Amino acid sequence: MTGSTPSPAANLGGAPTVLILPGWLGSGPDHWQMQWARLHGYAVVEQNDWQHPLRGDWLARLDETVIDAPGPVVLVAHSLGCLLVAAWASVSRHTSRVHGALFVAPGDTEAAELKDRLPGWSPIVRQALPFKSILVGSQNDPFCAVERAQGLAHDWGAHWVDLGAAGHINADSSLGDWPQGQTLLQTLLKD
Repeated sequence: MTGSTPSPAANLGGAPTVLILPGWLGSGPDHWQMQWARLHGYAVVEQNDWQHPLRGDWLARLDETVIDAPGPVVLVAHSLGCLLVAAWASVSRHTSRVHGALFVAPGDTEAAELKDRLPGWSPIVRQALPFKSILVGSQNDPFCAVERAQGLAHDWGAHWVDLGAAGHINADSSLGDWPQGQTLLQTLLKD
């Protein structure tokens, strides 16, 4: 997260656009992602089908959104949105536009309980990302064991943040507009 080498997106100029990437089934109005969108004016990347996510469709939508952004972007991904970013970064020619990414509670689509429900989302892309990132995980996330989340952080080259027993770090976690997450995001925006 620190260092003197500027992000490749720095040459695009302007303040980064924050793009909110909800996961499977989207993020409801009480989810911190939607609260951030309302409070701070961040753009939500709307997917065509939240119920039956097709990886190729989601990848294309993210690529279009990044291309259409007026300058560099910072991605704020939750759950399946985290896996989307990793998959997208492995195939897109536009990763230099990304200033950074905040990953929160990645879902483990390789786990038996999710693999059949989300076909096409495994294996999880685990290559190092070409932009700085932070991954926030929980000790009791029902959709990803903490060891798996730590492994993703390591493989992606993300800074690991342990939020303790915070479930899936969603509306059910009673975080409100999650000020701690906003602080983490601000470190990415300022770097």
